[in-house]
Amino acid sequence: MTTTSARTPRPQPRGGRARAAIAAKTLRTDRWWIAPLITVVGLSAWVIYATVRVFMHKWYWVEQYHYLTPFYSPCVTDRCVEGSSHFGQFLPGWWIIPDAALTLPFLLLFRLTCYYYRKAYYRSFWLSPPACAVPDGHQSYSGETRFPLLGQNLHRYFFYAAAIISLINTWDAVLAFHSPEGFGFGLGNIILIANVVMLWAYTISCHSCRHIIGGRLKHFSKHPMRYKAWTGVSWLNVRHMQLAWITLGTLALTDFYVMAVAAGWINDLRFIN
Repeated sequence: MTTTSARTPRPQPRGGRARAAIAAKTLRTDRWWIAPLITVVGLSAWVIYATVRVFMHKWYWVEQYHYLTPFYSPCVTDRCVEGSSHFGQFLPGWWIIPDAALTLPFLLLFRLTCYYYRKAYYRSFWLSPPACAVPDGHQSYSGETRFPLLGQNLHRYFFYAAAIISLINTWDAVLAFHSPEGFGFGLGNIILIANVVMLWAYTISCHSCRHIIGGRLKHFSKHPMRYKAWTGVSWLNVRHMQLAWITLGTLALTDFYVMAVAAGWINDLRFIN
């Protein structure tokens, strides 16, 4: 009852009745526009914050405790401060090049092609459609069969890159157990670890990961270990949307905390050394 066909009577089978000509675009009376509006505001705020931080080129490394924000990991330009480059410096330090240029493009593409994020920005930014029983904001629909949406099919390959980057973030969290006296543990470590755990949960809850583990199997009874892994991933997969938003929050929180400590705005709360 929401398309042009719903407003224009069509010939019906013999004995049938024509549909009512309804001028309204939708008969929904609830606030269906709130969900896409929140998505626009939330994603826009995060993208603006992340873009500003990526091109600030400062306050990303706490040398005393080896805290490195995930927005700058791994730091690979010759502008990176000493100690923050665990994998070398092989890119020029031009301001337009992110210090984590090796990983950020793949993370962006992984999120852009994520099944949940597709639904989120298709509905909110493209109004395609903005909600159930609400007309599409476009005259025609070609699906994901044309450029650039044809690239959405590469999501399974970006998953592998995201898994590798999660390993790098895990390594950063391990290196952060450092203090001037040796082993150390502080609030920053808790934040880094929590972020890594959430990133792994989001990454392995991906639909591509679920298919890799058990999608090609014909008999789960012959592969009990893979079935158990598939069951666990399926449990996370149901929560993929929540994890997608949670990880945006943990990434921003981790970056802001490292920035605050690196800039000297606050001191890291230390529990050991």
